[in-house]
Amino acid sequence: MFSSKKWVALTLFLVLSLVVSAFGSPSNSTNSSAAKAPEAKNNDAAKPATRTVKHAMGETTITGTPQRIVVLTNQGTESLLELGIKPVGAVKSWIGEPWFDHIKDKMSGVQVVGDETQPNLELIASLKPDLILGTKVRQEKVYPQLSSIAPTVFTENLGDSMVENFKLYAQALNKEAEGMASLDSFNQSIQQTKTALGDKTKMRISLARFQPGKVRVYYKNNFAGVILEQLGFARPEAQDKNDFTADVTTEQIAVLDGDVFFYFTSDREGETGASKTAEEWLNSPIGKNLNVIKKQRAFNVNEPIWNTSGGIIAAKLLIEDIKTRFEKLSL
Repeated sequence: MFSSKKWVALTLFLVLSLVVSAFGSPSNSTNSSAAKAPEAKNNDAAKPATRTVKHAMGETTITGTPQRIVVLTNQGTESLLELGIKPVGAVKSWIGEPWFDHIKDKMSGVQVVGDETQPNLELIASLKPDLILGTKVRQEKVYPQLSSIAPTVFTENLGDSMVENFKLYAQALNKEAEGMASLDSFNQSIQQTKTALGDKTKMRISLARFQPGKVRVYYKNNFAGVILEQLGFARPEAQDKNDFTADVTTEQIAVLDGDVFFYFTSDREGETGASKTAEEWLNSPIGKNLNVIKKQRAFNVNEPIWNTSGGIIAAKLLIEDIKTRFEKLSL
């Protein structure tokens, strides 16, 4: 039998063991939680952030930085290329097989997915895009189908809204900083060219498009018209309107007159109807009576650059074209 001293010692040992166990358990729990907290935090950090982009069709949630982009406007294609992104799919250029000359060297391997007015939905889905960029003015009816394939962002329209559309696409692509840097460079080019032109911007610029059997005067609210206004150019009184375009008849040919006349002919591959219309109008007796024809200041310019592309790359090339042409002109 144990002596009373031994019983006391054993009792004290058991009590101390229970105390140590009681205090040790919460400490271990705390250490375990502390160990797990950074791991959970790291897992959250690894998840790509989501963004909500407001656009012409509502709001679209986009996760992270999209990698596989399908673009459904010629203007949008240039936005991607300007930001250093090659799309996996794009609509065919209006002129070219299949791309405009000024972008074709950057479009190798890009899948053609129809044209702006009729994109191929099945082909788009097969490319497994994580973002689709389009425009309400062209593809509003198929927006539900497109947005079921991938997050889809639409601009309201095209033409005179190149800068706004570029900003929207840069936001959707998670490239806002790069987009702002590109626009800053573009605006610098505008200001430098405007300064270099000086008083030549007082010359009234006439702008028109020749199509097969049809002539259209271009006012101020279109792609080239906006850039001409940014450069500070005057327009003939008949064209000094905040409108897009208007068809004109031979009896109205005087509206094409000015100090300098830039016109583009919308011939597609192998076609000559638009060029023929331009020749007929400008070589007619009333055409030869125009001030710009008499002074030999009518210039047939590149339509993709001046009109159909509507993108930021074309805009920079248009500015260069104007600068080059006006270096050779005197007031």
